[in-house]
Amino acid sequence: MLRVGAGVSDYEGLNRFVDSLRKPQGLHMTLLHVGILDELGRDIADWTKGLSRAGKTLPEIAGWLTDLPVLQGFLGKSDKLIPLGGGRLMGLEVDVPQEVHDYQALLVQGLHVLLDDLGLDNIDDFILSSPALGYRSPRWLPHVAVGKARTRHEPEMEIAPVAIEFGDSQIRNRAALPLP
Repeated sequence: MLRVGAGVSDYEGLNRFVDSLRKPQGLHMTLLHVGILDELGRDIADWTKGLSRAGKTLPEIAGWLTDLPVLQGFLGKSDKLIPLGGGRLMGLEVDVPQEVHDYQALLVQGLHVLLDDLGLDNIDDFILSSPALGYRSPRWLPHVAVGKARTRHEPEMEIAPVAIEFGDSQIRNRAALPLP
């Protein structure tokens, strides 16, 4: 993410809604969450009852991730703070262009193909039950987590509309991927 609103002051203005505002350089929108690869490898091995071992699956997953197409930067907007993470966090719910929704759907379709190639069955069930993947819902909600909620049960809050500028998509923890 490159910018919220007109700049730093617009982002820092969100501080009145949260306990601890995240550093601007750490802000991002997750288009596909795969979690920690070793944990995903264990989830796959458990799901396939050992038929797909982590030693084989991890390089394939890493290769798939590094080969993903890049989504070009885009503009979004937000006028709402929403609770995330079971109420522990607050985030901006972001209205994004249709091509972002299309790209995210493409990522999930690609994940389906990858998991099928790795020998998994009931892939939707796996995606929703894998602790590493961390999906709580089959519906993707574009958002940017901005800080810790003041209380565990913060409601959604309307805010003054802000534009949000995103850069090209990238793998957040690319350095943690195993080498091919």
